[in-house]
Amino acid sequence: MRSRILVTGVVQGVGFRPFVYSLARELGLSGLVGNTAAGVVAEVEGPDAAVTGFADRIRSDAPPLAVVSTVAIESLPVQGGTEFTILDSTAGPGRTLVSPDVATCADCWSEFADPSDRRYRHPFISCTNCGPRFTIITGLPYDRPATTMAGFQLCPDCAREYADPADRRFHAQPIACPACGPRLQLVQPGLETAYDEDALASAHALLVDGAILAVKGIGGFHLVCDAADDAVVTTLRKRKDRGDKPFAVMAADLDAARRIAEVDADEEELLTGSRHPIVLLRRRPGAAVAEAVAPGNPDLGVMLPYTPLHRLLFDQPGPGVLVMTSGNLSGEPIVTGDDEAISRLAGLADAWLGHDRPIHVPCDDSVVRIVDTTELPVRRSRGYAPFPVDLPIPVRPALAVGGDLKNTFCLGDARYAWLSAHVGDMDDLATQQAFERAERHLEELTGVRPELLVTDKHPSYRSRQWAERHAGGRPVIGVQHHHAHLASLMAEHRYCGEIIGFAFDGTGYGDDGAVWGGEVLLTGYDGFERYAHLKYVPLPGGDAGVRNPCRMALSHLRAAGIRWDPRLPSVQACHESDLLEAQLDHGIACAPTSSMGRLFDAVSSLAGVCHRVGYEAQAAIELEGLASAGEGAYEFEIDGDQIDPAPMLAAVVQDVLAGVPPSVVSARFHQGLAELMVTLAERVRAAEGLTTVGLSGGVFVNKVLLSATTRALTGAGFDVLRHRRVPPTDAGIALGQLAVAARVR
Repeated sequence: MRSRILVTGVVQGVGFRPFVYSLARELGLSGLVGNTAAGVVAEVEGPDAAVTGFADRIRSDAPPLAVVSTVAIESLPVQGGTEFTILDSTAGPGRTLVSPDVATCADCWSEFADPSDRRYRHPFISCTNCGPRFTIITGLPYDRPATTMAGFQLCPDCAREYADPADRRFHAQPIACPACGPRLQLVQPGLETAYDEDALASAHALLVDGAILAVKGIGGFHLVCDAADDAVVTTLRKRKDRGDKPFAVMAADLDAARRIAEVDADEEELLTGSRHPIVLLRRRPGAAVAEAVAPGNPDLGVMLPYTPLHRLLFDQPGPGVLVMTSGNLSGEPIVTGDDEAISRLAGLADAWLGHDRPIHVPCDDSVVRIVDTTELPVRRSRGYAPFPVDLPIPVRPALAVGGDLKNTFCLGDARYAWLSAHVGDMDDLATQQAFERAERHLEELTGVRPELLVTDKHPSYRSRQWAERHAGGRPVIGVQHHHAHLASLMAEHRYCGEIIGFAFDGTGYGDDGAVWGGEVLLTGYDGFERYAHLKYVPLPGGDAGVRNPCRMALSHLRAAGIRWDPRLPSVQACHESDLLEAQLDHGIACAPTSSMGRLFDAVSSLAGVCHRVGYEAQAAIELEGLASAGEGAYEFEIDGDQIDPAPMLAAVVQDVLAGVPPSVVSARFHQGLAELMVTLAERVRAAEGLTTVGLSGGVFVNKVLLSATTRALTGAGFDVLRHRRVPPTDAGIALGQLAVAARVR
């Protein structure tokens, strides 16, 4: 019996060919295996039972990093033969899936720590099971000439490993050693460039002395300093123009992470798994981390070393926790090139620890959190991108360009959707240029040639304007912002019916021209009905209202008919209240908004928590962080299709004036929202018979609200969909845009 087997999925660069080779040898089969642009192709010949077992085990016993999507089997005439060979890769039509970058594996860490191993302390140690993938690939099939390692000639030892099917580094494209691989270099103004161990020693000394380093990682540069040194962290914050937005930190190991934050079993699994994302953890009281790392925030974004170079930063006496933030100015894309880093980070870093392995495409660190033992993506990038989402419905070749904040885009064809890595906020020219480069790269890797482009409906979004400029005669279709949020949720769950969708966020262009954000939609892919929404209030001054929660507090009070009592913290904080009153009286620059994000801002300010913000959602994050447990719930009123927060606001004012702590106000507000959502869902169920609820939008990054809402809705008999693979924020809407506009009907 002879069969030809085509295996598709993530099957290149993950040790699949040597796995097939070993399996065929074990079963006594002859034949061949090779990479093509379509996947891995094997031809095997031998006894019927052995060939059948081979086909079964290709899926069940695949290497740890492989993801087998399909196994197609075709019978061939028997040829005879006794050998099994591995062919060189071939180009051609088809599509395979590219692996994300993978954290260093246990086998490589063992060699890295072994003084007798030739890769002892090698900053670029990797194998078939780990190391860079997505960020070094320049084309397909995935072989060394199609990576940024093409310029490094293998030494005899590495060449022998690379060619040996029995070796762990067989066709490991990033393979290198100290004799033939990339080199570290430290550039410090006024001094000669240092290399290798001298570069590391100098980097250690600089960190101990309170310097800020630019360190080149897998997907770009980080800005790095001692996380316990308040003075240097404050300096970095000022240089980067960071405001109060939290920095991520890297702990030397899991024990170091446990000393600064609470880590449960699910969080430990994320920290130590193959992706090594930043995990949002609750900070321990008295943690040896400067307050300037995350001012006013009870959580810390923590990750562990995921490359050998990162581990080398901790191997000498010195800081056990380092700030590890993207190497860029706020609002700009992450820097990837060494020369570019020296110029663009000149005002931020004191020295540059880089190397000569080029980064072909930038990729920021991913950010996740655990809610009720389930992973919630906040930023889906390194370790996750460009692995696709498998769709419940087929789509035509299309590009969905996402939104303007936390931009990601999405390419789709047939039943696959490829979300890009994090791009950033599209208000910066450099980010728009990075978007264009990343889009071209993802087209090259996926083979998708978009026949249509999909955008948000906001006429001023730069992502939409980019699509219109680059359409080239192709159709450009707009999808309503909150419909896209909920469609992305449905798509990741492969859900094809209608749902009761709660789309809560800060800003989204509504079909009536207002600023939506507190929406209850009865939705499927074909369209939606706006069942209910938060009552409109004026957003005074647009972005000025967003940056000043005290203004939103007073706007909400006025809309609810509640006087501005001078004893309220928000009234005391809003020194411009006379001007605000005139603005509201005359409706000057006061767009109507139903935004749930702005209601969170208002309550945060009313409770005295946050009156002015330095980064997106700061007021809501700080309010969430204070919430206590078991404190009752505020009530909302439902008037037809409008959710009126007036009773809730009146109760908040009463509690604040009575001296009720902000922690209690926060808890009652969160629980009140959860109970409101159950009431609304029950009304829809009674009228429409829908029993599945979806939760999407940036507000549902809030752990307290997401957990309380899920618990309450599940207790009321609803099935609850919430994000597990794609962020609920605008970083996930491109998937929903694609699912709505590009479906093949």
